[in-house]
Amino acid sequence: MTLAHVHPGPGPFALLTAAASLSAAVVYVAAAARLRRRGDAWPRWRDASFTAGGTSLAWAVVGSLPGGAFTAHMVQHLIVGMAAPLLFVLARPLTLALRSLAPGSARRGLLALAHSRAAGWLVCPPLAALLDVGGLWLLYRTGIFAGMRHDAWLHAAVHVHVLAAGLLFTFAVCRLDPVRRRWSPTTRGATLLVAGAAHAVLAKSLYAAGPPGTAFTAADLHTGAQIMYYGGDLVEAALAVVLAASWYQTTGRLRAARGRARARRRPAAGAAPSGR
Repeated sequence: MTLAHVHPGPGPFALLTAAASLSAAVVYVAAAARLRRRGDAWPRWRDASFTAGGTSLAWAVVGSLPGGAFTAHMVQHLIVGMAAPLLFVLARPLTLALRSLAPGSARRGLLALAHSRAAGWLVCPPLAALLDVGGLWLLYRTGIFAGMRHDAWLHAAVHVHVLAAGLLFTFAVCRLDPVRRRWSPTTRGATLLVAGAAHAVLAKSLYAAGPPGTAFTAADLHTGAQIMYYGGDLVEAALAVVLAASWYQTTGRLRAARGRARARRRPAAGAAPSGR
């Protein structure tokens, strides 16, 4: 992600990311409007969620963020790697794309990709958590973070990884769009707990000592670590709510189906035997 206060202004990659995120929001809103015009239902709050995700991502990479260098960086970490992915995933963009695309090669290709073995493994909750939180441990506990200030390509690669890993992890936990395999709520919940604990431990370690090769002030380091710790807790709590709500809806549908099945069986079981 972009390191605030390191470069005099947003670089080309940051500007490209901002333009892409805002363009994606425009495309999403247009696709949702097209869906409604043909009479299909699509909640407007999903439009607002995706638009908020795109806008916040654009602001995070090119906007002026508060605090010192490390504090501003942690604000970006929360937006790019956690808050924006949650807003995107809540909007169910894959479902919207599948419903808005006309039958044809594009829709078949997207559906085949969503149901592919590779996609199923990428959204495996433990693997997604390892890519996300494990990547953060490598970033902050090796020389990668310091190297980002001198290597534009490394800076861009980390930027892409944090966003992509955050999207994969959020998608794997929430599991709102159709993919190849649906992991159980128990697996997703346990993964969220472990990942949240690892994220919190990393934040506490940064409170004690900054990334290798850096020299932030104590106040800046402490504020940034606290933002990572408490902000991460807030986003993870929101993920837990989404997970619990989806589990409740699934179990409610199962109970309703069982109830209907029992209701159909009762008349047959209670019917009097035919006499002669």
